[in-house]
Amino acid sequence: MGAPAQAQEGTPLRTALVSVIAAAVLVAIKLVAGLITGSLGLVAESVHSGTDLVAALLTFLALRVAIRPPDREHPYGHGKAEHLAALGEASFLVLASLFIASQSVIRLSEGGEGHVDAAWWAIALLGVVAAIDVSRTVVSYRASKRFHSAALRSNALHFGSDLLGTTAVLAGLLLVRAGVEEADAIAALVVAGLVILAAARLMRENVHVLMDRTSEEAESAARGAIEAAEPGVEVRRLRVRHAAGTHFVDAVVGVPPDSALGEGHAIADSIEDAICAALPGGDVVVHVEPGTPEGDLRERASAAALAVRGIREVHNVRVLEVGGRRELSLHLKLPADLDLQAAHELTTSVERAIRAAVPELRDVHTHIEPLATAGEARAIRRVVRDLTGAEPERLRFRTDERGLVALLTVGLAGEQRLEDAHTAASELERRIREAAPAVAEVIVHTEPR
Repeated sequence: MGAPAQAQEGTPLRTALVSVIAAAVLVAIKLVAGLITGSLGLVAESVHSGTDLVAALLTFLALRVAIRPPDREHPYGHGKAEHLAALGEASFLVLASLFIASQSVIRLSEGGEGHVDAAWWAIALLGVVAAIDVSRTVVSYRASKRFHSAALRSNALHFGSDLLGTTAVLAGLLLVRAGVEEADAIAALVVAGLVILAAARLMRENVHVLMDRTSEEAESAARGAIEAAEPGVEVRRLRVRHAAGTHFVDAVVGVPPDSALGEGHAIADSIEDAICAALPGGDVVVHVEPGTPEGDLRERASAAALAVRGIREVHNVRVLEVGGRRELSLHLKLPADLDLQAAHELTTSVERAIRAAVPELRDVHTHIEPLATAGEARAIRRVVRDLTGAEPERLRFRTDERGLVALLTVGLAGEQRLEDAHTAASELERRIREAAPAVAEVIVHTEPR
């Protein structure tokens, strides 16, 4: 079902190529009819469609460039080629329209003289042209929405202005048949004015894109997505730009300074997913920074404690209200091999740093905890040697709500069965709990030696 649907929808390149063919047909019809009838309005419309032909060709070529994937010299892709092409198209439209306007003014200044043959077949041709304009305007506009293409949107604008111009020329020819000779020159002048207005709008839109002007709607959507996904995160900088249907978002956010590295990474992933949901197809980069001293009291205290050399971890940070004044309690993780005197000096330094960073605190209470003790590590290594005959491949410790967790990687004979390896891992876990009762959980990962 997917392939036929894709074929039915087409591609931006196919839509652009059809626009080239349609523009060429319009140029031929209007120019021949204008030369035969002597209608300046039809000639003006042929020039207008000629610029549309150039525009459609530029769109086709630009899309061939824009669909190229990013490379070493263009890491953000080639999407801005569409907007450069659209800017070139607008310049062609302005020049051609000024020429048409000048010819119209000359004819009007001469009293509208100039024989115009408003034949019935010329009016019928304009009806055909109007039908083509309507169909191509609708097709290009729908394709620009589907593919988020600025170049296709400019094509839709060109064909739409063609439709207005065709209507004006048709009205002019009908008035000429009614005896109003200057109506044709007035129609040509109207066409030129319509084209200049459309070109000015097109140039303004694409200059904004090329100058990386921020879209207020896109920035508001990105900021709202961040606040909804991570309410406690501080948005320090948010930059949004748009090119060829893609929003490029750079965000710098501040997280609590006592957040672990993994937690900060998870916050960044959550923000990226939220922004991509709000701005589909976006290219999002999130930079995470620790909270600043201007954060809340707990964050300032944690940041001050972690800045003291030798402090490995801070947790259970609580603010207490005692007699109308605030006090702080926290747990400090210190190296297990420190003696009590060195540990006391470190905690004194931490308390002094916290009071300096948070002067509104009346008192600071610290609780010292050792990191994974050397004795527990020795006990685990001894058990592994006894059961496997070799040292552990890797041994790490983590602390969570259950307490101390040992992450152990051991090497076993590669030819043994998986069932035997599982049995060995289970036995290691059992013996480690007996040898190191302070360890709340043991997670054993086995690898072939």
